[in-house]
Amino acid sequence: MPANASLSLPVDVRKRLEVLEKDEDGISDEDLVKEKVELVQDFLHADAQDQLSSLKAKMKSSEISMDGYLSKVKALLGRELCVENGSHGDVVEQNCKNGKTNGSAANGDSHKEEDDDGLMDTKEADAMKSPSAPKGKGGRKSKSDSEPKKSPGSRVTRNSVSGKQPTILSMFSKVQKCKSDEVNGEVTNGKVEEQEKIERDMEEEETPEEKRFKVESDNKPVAEDATSEKMKQVAPAKTPPPKCPDCRQYLDDSDLKLFQGDPDNALDEPEMLTDERLSLFDSNEDGFENYEELPQHKITNFCVYDKRGHLCPFDSGLIEKNVELYFSCAVKPIYDDNPCMDGGVPAKKLGPINAWWITGFDGGEKALIGFTTAFADYILMDPREEYAPIFAVMQEKIYMSKMVVEFLQKNPDVSYEDLLNKIETTVPPAGLNFNRFTEDTLLRHAQFVVEQVESYDEAGDSDEQPIIVTPCMRDLIKLAGVTLGKSMLLYWRAARRQAIRHPTKIEKDSKGGPTRATTTKLVYKIFDTFFSDQIDQNEKDGGIKRQRCGVCEVCLVPDCGKCSACKDMIKFGGSGRSKQACQKRRCPNLAVKEAEDDENIEEEEMLPVKAPSKKVSKAKTKKQSNGKLTWVGDSIKTEGKKQYYMKVCMDNEVLEVGDCVSVSSDDPSILLYLARITSLWEDNNGKWFHAHWFCRGTDTVLGESSDPLELFLVEDCEDMQLSYVEGKVNVMYKAPSDNWFMEGGMVEDIKVIDDDNGKNFFYQLWYEGDCARFETPPTFTPQEDCKYNFCASCSRAEEREEKETPRVFEPIKDEDHDSKALYVLACLKGEQFRVGDNCYLPPDAYNFSVKAASPVKRPHRKEDVDEELYPEYYRKHSDYIKGSNLDAPEPFRVGRIKEIFCHRRSNGKADVSEVKLRLYKFYRPENTHKGAKAGYHTDINQLYWSDEEVTVNMSEVLGRCRVEYGEDLNETVQDFSSGGPDRFYFLEAYNAKSKSFEDPPNHARSAVNKGKGKGKGKGKGKSSSAQEPPDQEPQDPKVPKLRTLDVFSGCGGLSEGFHQAGIAETLWAIEMWDPAAQAFRLNNPGTTVFTEDCNVLLKLVMSGEKTNSLGQRLPQKGDVEMLCGGPPCQGFSGMNRFNSRTYSKFKNSLVVSYLSYCDYYRPKFFLLENVRNFVSFKSSMVLKLTLRCLVRMGYQCTFGVLQAGQYGVAQTRRRAIILAAAPGEKLPRYPEPLHVFAPRACSLNVVVDDKKYFSNVTRGNGGVYRTITVRDTMSDLPEIRNGASALEISYNGEPQSWFQRQIRGTQYQPILKDHICKDLSALVAARMRHIPLAPGSDWRDLPNIEVRLRDGTSSKKLRYTHPDKKNGRSSSGALRGVCTCSGGVPCDPADRQFNTLIPWCLPHTGNRHNHWAGLYGRLEWDGFFSTTVTNPEPMGKQGRVLHPEQHRVVSVRECARSQGFPDTYRFFGNVLDKHRQVGNAVPPPLSRAIGLEIKKCVLERIKEHDDTKENEKENGKQEENLKQEKMVSD
Repeated sequence: MPANASLSLPVDVRKRLEVLEKDEDGISDEDLVKEKVELVQDFLHADAQDQLSSLKAKMKSSEISMDGYLSKVKALLGRELCVENGSHGDVVEQNCKNGKTNGSAANGDSHKEEDDDGLMDTKEADAMKSPSAPKGKGGRKSKSDSEPKKSPGSRVTRNSVSGKQPTILSMFSKVQKCKSDEVNGEVTNGKVEEQEKIERDMEEEETPEEKRFKVESDNKPVAEDATSEKMKQVAPAKTPPPKCPDCRQYLDDSDLKLFQGDPDNALDEPEMLTDERLSLFDSNEDGFENYEELPQHKITNFCVYDKRGHLCPFDSGLIEKNVELYFSCAVKPIYDDNPCMDGGVPAKKLGPINAWWITGFDGGEKALIGFTTAFADYILMDPREEYAPIFAVMQEKIYMSKMVVEFLQKNPDVSYEDLLNKIETTVPPAGLNFNRFTEDTLLRHAQFVVEQVESYDEAGDSDEQPIIVTPCMRDLIKLAGVTLGKSMLLYWRAARRQAIRHPTKIEKDSKGGPTRATTTKLVYKIFDTFFSDQIDQNEKDGGIKRQRCGVCEVCLVPDCGKCSACKDMIKFGGSGRSKQACQKRRCPNLAVKEAEDDENIEEEEMLPVKAPSKKVSKAKTKKQSNGKLTWVGDSIKTEGKKQYYMKVCMDNEVLEVGDCVSVSSDDPSILLYLARITSLWEDNNGKWFHAHWFCRGTDTVLGESSDPLELFLVEDCEDMQLSYVEGKVNVMYKAPSDNWFMEGGMVEDIKVIDDDNGKNFFYQLWYEGDCARFETPPTFTPQEDCKYNFCASCSRAEEREEKETPRVFEPIKDEDHDSKALYVLACLKGEQFRVGDNCYLPPDAYNFSVKAASPVKRPHRKEDVDEELYPEYYRKHSDYIKGSNLDAPEPFRVGRIKEIFCHRRSNGKADVSEVKLRLYKFYRPENTHKGAKAGYHTDINQLYWSDEEVTVNMSEVLGRCRVEYGEDLNETVQDFSSGGPDRFYFLEAYNAKSKSFEDPPNHARSAVNKGKGKGKGKGKGKSSSAQEPPDQEPQDPKVPKLRTLDVFSGCGGLSEGFHQAGIAETLWAIEMWDPAAQAFRLNNPGTTVFTEDCNVLLKLVMSGEKTNSLGQRLPQKGDVEMLCGGPPCQGFSGMNRFNSRTYSKFKNSLVVSYLSYCDYYRPKFFLLENVRNFVSFKSSMVLKLTLRCLVRMGYQCTFGVLQAGQYGVAQTRRRAIILAAAPGEKLPRYPEPLHVFAPRACSLNVVVDDKKYFSNVTRGNGGVYRTITVRDTMSDLPEIRNGASALEISYNGEPQSWFQRQIRGTQYQPILKDHICKDLSALVAARMRHIPLAPGSDWRDLPNIEVRLRDGTSSKKLRYTHPDKKNGRSSSGALRGVCTCSGGVPCDPADRQFNTLIPWCLPHTGNRHNHWAGLYGRLEWDGFFSTTVTNPEPMGKQGRVLHPEQHRVVSVRECARSQGFPDTYRFFGNVLDKHRQVGNAVPPPLSRAIGLEIKKCVLERIKEHDDTKENEKENGKQEENLKQEKMVSD
C-alpha cells in the first residue's frame, strides 16, 4: 500500500478511538492496544493484517517481548491511521484522503448515478464482439439482502448469553419509562453522520487511473526505451469496501436500511409483558415465580435491527456470533391470529434476541418463526413495510427448503435441471411476500436448503439412502459452494413447544420403499443368489465401517448413546459387531464423496489405439503330475518326427482326442485349467497334446456373477506335455432346445447341470475376450483325414490372418512393365477389389495439392483485456474450446483403383508379400481452395474427380465404396445416395493447379451406366474405356420387419431410427409419462401405446391376461421379435454398499423388470440402451448381472459404448448399448463410425475388473464423412427471442446444408413446429445478452457492470472483497476473492452477493471446479452441442446452451435437430415437457445405424437359409441322377 493511503472507518469507530486516546491514562497500554486492534482490524489493509498476525505469532513464540510487541503494534496502527508515531491528536486526520476501495471504485456499486448511466450507454454499442466490448442490458430481479446461512434447526441461539442476562424479576423491579426517541436519536443520527462522512471521503478520492499515474510518477519515472514496455507495472493493492462491524452489511450499499423508530407510546419489554391486554400477569409477582416456562406471544409490525440502527436479517449467523439484535413491534396474545395492529401492545427495543426458531408449518404452507429473549418467546406475524423485503427472504428460503426436501424425497434421482424446473414452475403460496422462484433464489438459499436436507437425513433410517447424496444435491453443493455439516439441530423432526406444535408437511413416501418389480423366476433367482452371497460375505467381514472426515461439526460431536448404532457399541454395553457410526454422526462430506466417486468414471480423453491381443501362455503357472503314460493303439499318422495317436492311457484312465482334461496350477488358489485335447503325438521331446483352452466365467467380463460350472470356448490354444494333465473331466455342450422361444418365463432353476464330483462342466457359447462378445460356437467341419489334428482355435486364427493379409489374383501379362506385375483382382479382409473399384484410405495416406486453411485462433489475449471490466477473464487459461471441432480428424480419403501391382524381385518373380495400388484421388469440397464453406453447402457424399495419382500399400485400405458420375445414374442423386451405405457421386472434376472446376474426363465415367442419366444433366463425352464393365450389384432379398416392443419408449427416438433402417415395425410401446406417450402416439398412430407401469403389464401377461384394464391388446408370447428400451437405473445408482436395503432396490429396479420382459417374450433380438456409466455402475456389477441373465437365458450378447456424434448428429452423446441375439440368429456387431468427431469425446473403451474392453469397430475414430456442425444443424431456422412460444411459424428460407435438407424431408413443409424456447428471468436474460459471440465465450466473459433489467430493476456489480490465495491479485491490484474461503478460512455467510451480472457462486467455487468452464456458454457455429439435456439451463450440468448469435437458450426444435429428429417429428406438452422428451431420447441416427447392423444379420441369416435350401435341392438332384444312372446301368 502507498504510505499516504489511509483507512475508511465508520463514524462510531472513529469516536471510540478518540475516546480511547483521551482516556489513555485510565487503562493499561496492553488493554489500550488490544481494544484498538479489535476496533480497526476488519478495516486494515491486507498487508497490515499480515504484519499484525506475524507480530502476534512472534510474541507467542517469545521471539519478541510484550513491550516490543506493543511498541511495534502502536507504530503499525499509527501508520495505518495516518498519525505521526506517538502523537495524540485526532485519530483520523481530515486532510488524510482515503484510498479508493475495491468495492467502491474498482468493483463496487458506489459510482455516482450519472457515472453508471454513462458506463451502460458507452458499453452497449459494441456488445457481443469481445470481452472488451459488452452489449445490452437486461436480467432478472433478485433479492439483494445478505444470504441467510445458518440453519435454524429447531432453535438457533446466541453463545454464552445466559450468564449475562438478568432475570425477568430483577428487570421488572427496575422498570423505568423510556422515550422512544432515544434509539432514534442515538442510532439513526449516528448513521446519517456516518453516511455523510463516507460520501465526503468518496468525493475526495481520485479515479483509479489518476491514482495509478500519481503513484507511478512519484515513485518511478516511466522509461522511454522498448525494454521498459515489457516490464509489468505493479498497481497498488486495493482495500475491501467498509462493512458494519456488527451486521456485516456494506455501509455503501444502497439497500442498507435504517431503523425508522419505535411505535408511539411503545413500552420496554418488562413493562410490556405486564400489560393487561396480554392477559398473562397481574401485579402479583408470584405469577413470575410460579411460571416454569417463558411466556409466549405473537408480534406484528415488527422489524429487527442491530445496535447501530441497521435493519438486518436475523438468520444470517449474527445471533450465533453474539451480535446483539433488537426488534420493535406490536405484541399480541398467543391466541390472536389477526396480524393488524389493533389490540396489540406497542413495544420498543425488545431483546437482545437470544435464539430464533422454526416450529413447522401452521396447518398449511407457512412456517411459524419465532424469537426468544430473556423474558419471553415471540411468534412472528407481519413485518413492518420497510422490513418486509428482508423477512420475505426468510420466508422464501424456508418454503423453498420444504419444497426441495419433499421433491427429492419422492424423486431422489432427478437432475439439477429437473429441480430447477420444479422450482421455476411452482407458484408460491398466497400470503407470502414474493411472487416467483428462480435459480438465483435456489442458489441464494443453497446453504440453508442443504442444511435442512442434512437434518432430514439425520432423522432417517440407518439403511436409507440420504437425500444429500442424490445427483441433484451434489450438483447444488458444488455449484453454490455449500459447507456441509454446519447444522446439528433437527429442523423437520419436532416442534419446539408443545403448545404450538404442528405436523410437518414433509412426510415419508407412503409406498414405503421401491416399487416391486415383476420378474420371471429365472431373473429373480440370479439376482437373489448373487446378492445373498455378497451380503453374507459382508457379514462375515464384520460389515463395512462408516467413515468420517473428522473436521465437520457432525464428526466432532460425541456419540449420542441412544441410537441403534450406539447401543451396539461396546462402550454402551453392546456387542460391537455392527461397527457403524452413531446415526447422529453421519458425515455428510464422506457421504457425498462416496456418491461422487461411485459415478465419476475416469476416462481417457484421447481415443486409445487398439492393440492386438497377446495370449499369455498358461504353461508358466502349471505343475506336472507323476502319472504313468502309455499310448493306446498304433500311430495313425506320422508327420516328420511327430507320430500322432488317437488315445493315451494315464494312470489306468484312457484319454482320446476330443476328451476334456484338467491341468493344475502352481498356485493352489487358482482353479484348475480346463482344455479339450485336439491332437496327441510323440516326438523326441516326449508325449504331447494340443490343448484348446476353455475359459471359466470368472475370467470373462461376467466375473463373480458367472455360473461356476459354465465354461466358454475361446481362441486360445497351445502345445503341452501330457505330464501336465491332472485328469479327465466332463464338459458337455448345452444346445438350445427346439422349443426355446416358447420356454420364456418357465425356467425356474438357474443351475444347468449338477456337479457331484467337481468334474462336470458345460459350455454353450464362444467368448471373444477383447470385445466381450458371447456368440454361438462356430461350426468347423474338419476333413476326414485331419480329424486327428484339428483345432478350432487354430483354424479361426488362420482364417483371420488370411483375411488381414492382402492377396492378388488374375495377373495381367504386360511386357511393358518389367519392374512390376499387374493384376485384375486383390482381396483384403474378406472383400474383393478390382481395377476401377473405389476404396477408402486413412487421411494420412496422401495429401492434396491445396493447403488447408489454418484454424481460427482465440481473438483475445489476457493482456489485452481490461481486468477492471472483465474480472473473471483471467480464468480462461486454456485455448481449448469445449464443443470445438478444431481437433476433429479429416474423413477418409477416397480413391479409384487404376492399377493393382507388385514389384518384381531381381529374379523376375513378383513380390506378392507387398501389394500396391495406383489410385486416382477424389477431392471433397472442403479439400478444394474454397475450404470448409464449400463443404457446408454441398452434399456430404459429393466428390470431385481429379487426375492426380498416388501409390499406396494395399494394407492401408479400409474398405470399399461406390463412386458414380451423377449424370450417368439412372436415378436421382438423392435416390442413389439413400439406396445404401458407402455411396458417393461426382459431377465435376477439380484442377488444383488452376483452382478451377471442369467437366470430368471420359475415363472417369463408369462403363456401366454411361449415357443413362437421370442425374443433374447429361454427360458431354463419349466413352473410350476398354475395361470390362463390372458386374451389377446383386439385389438383396427383402428383409421382413421385426415385430417390436419398445419399453420405456419415451417419445420414440429408438423406434424412429429402427423404422428409418427398415428393420422394425413397432407394434407396442410402454411409457409411463403421459406427455412422452402422447408424443409417441402422434408419430406412430399404428402403435398400441401403454401408459402404464411396465411391471403391471408384465404381471398381467404372465397371469394369462389378453388385454389390460383399458381394453388394449397385450402382446403374447411369440408375438415379439425384437425388444428395445432404455430402463432407468435410478433405483441403485446411489448405493455404496451391500445390505438388505440396497439388495431390495437392485432386485426391484427397472433393469430387472426389463430383463424379465426379455426372458418371458424371448425375442430374436434384444437391445438395452443407457447412459455411458451404466457399464461402470457399482464396479460394473449392473453390467455383469445383466449379461449373466442373458447368457443363462441362452442369448448371444455383447456390450459397447457408442458416440452419437459419429453417426450424424452435432452432439456428443456417449451411450452404453447391450445387444443380444437368440440362438440361431447372428449377433450384430456395432456399426462402424460414419462421421469423424472430436477425439476428446470418443473415448469408448470400458474397463471392467482392470481389463480394458473395446467395441468391435475397426476404423477407430475415423469416419466416412465430415463431422456435422451446429451450423449444419440449425443455421436455416428463423430468429426468435427469449421465451418464444409460437408453436408454428414459417421457415423463412431454404435449407442451406445437406443435414438441413435431410432433416426437413423430401416433402415440402412450409410450417416449422416447436421452434420455442424457455422464458428465462430478467437477470439471466441480461447475462445472456452480455455473453460475447466469439467461440468459447461463457460466464468468464461477463462484464462487471450494473445494467437495467427488463423488469425495471437494476443488477449490481460484484464486489471482490478478499484476497485469493490461488489466483493472487489482478494486474491493477484488485482483489479476486468474493468470500473468506478464497483465503483459506471458512465461508462467511455475510459475503454472499446476489442480483449481480457475474453470478457470485461461480467465482466463489470456481477454483475447485475447473473455473466452471462452459456455464453460460455459447454454442460455436462450427462446433457441436454438449449432450442434449432435458432442461437447458445456463448454469446446469451442460451449461453450453446459448444460441451462437441470439441471446437465448436453444429451442426445442434446435435440440430435436441436435438429436437427429426430423422436422416432421412432433412433441407433446409445454416447452419443458418437450425439452424433456427430446433430452431423454435416443438419437434416431444412432439407432438407425444399429438397426442397419441388425438388418445385415437378418439378411445374412436369410441368405444362409436360402443357400442351405439350394444345397439341399442340388444334393437331391444329384441323388436323383445317381438313382437314374444306377437304374440305367442295371
